[in-house]
Amino acid sequence: MQVVLHAGLHVTDSDRLFRTLLRNREAFRGDGIAIPGPGKYRQLISEMLNALGDSAPAPAARDILLDSIIDEDTVHVDRLILSHEHLFSVPKIAFQGGSVYRKAEQRLRALADVFRNDSFEVFIGLRNPATFLPALLKATPLTDIAHLLHGLDPMQIRWSDLIARIKVAVPNVPVTVWCDEDSPLIWGELIREFSGVEPTYPIIGAYSRMADITSQEGMTRFRAYLAEKPDLNQAQIRRVMVAFLDKYADASKVEHEFDLPDWDAHLIQDLTEQYEEDLFDLGRMPGVTLIAP
Repeated sequence: MQVVLHAGLHVTDSDRLFRTLLRNREAFRGDGIAIPGPGKYRQLISEMLNALGDSAPAPAARDILLDSIIDEDTVHVDRLILSHEHLFSVPKIAFQGGSVYRKAEQRLRALADVFRNDSFEVFIGLRNPATFLPALLKATPLTDIAHLLHGLDPMQIRWSDLIARIKVAVPNVPVTVWCDEDSPLIWGELIREFSGVEPTYPIIGAYSRMADITSQEGMTRFRAYLAEKPDLNQAQIRRVMVAFLDKYADASKVEHEFDLPDWDAHLIQDLTEQYEEDLFDLGRMPGVTLIAP
């Protein structure tokens, strides 16, 4: 069985992504793709990992877990898609100990061990720390960024370091990453990558993230344009999306807030430039696939 795990990160539209997957669940079911509701397993997985710590899972752990997660006969399931944005931690302790998701390796190593006889892969959405940190702070009961960061300098946050740690812990597990900022352009492709279907497979909600930041007139014209040109390939569709976003995107829905005290324009620029360099490094990392427009 192929087991696909979406492990966040926080504030990267994780639930929106999973809702889109669920909208396609019935169509996917016919292709042997199972997408169980997260209420069936998120707490169960967290409790199992907390209990395991650094110990090896029992031989029967996989079958017990699957019996709790999958309604249908596992014989008919070729690909299982799971999503758990709090797998590494809850938001308020994301930087506990001054480290970036310090339990990420331990938890992925344990899950990879549970599914050691399966094809296990991990998907992780990333985001510019300049907008990630203010958004994450709002998702916690904490009142200031210093308490969230536990002494960590924001400029020390490099997602390539986190992914490198994961690759050392589970070297044989493929890791796919993408930028949350790119989601409007790659949403349909992302859903297809999760499900392992062909690039032309029809996806319900493939343009829903684009619709979030585009005027109603723009989306109406965009859909009409696609209907008139059904033979466009994915690269051509992407260029059309860029053109329509340039003309019809709602700036108020695209802009992000940087409303943290003591954060000036220079720090935001430095974080953004480092993020772009970080993505370049990720794109060259062995065993890591970067989905980009």
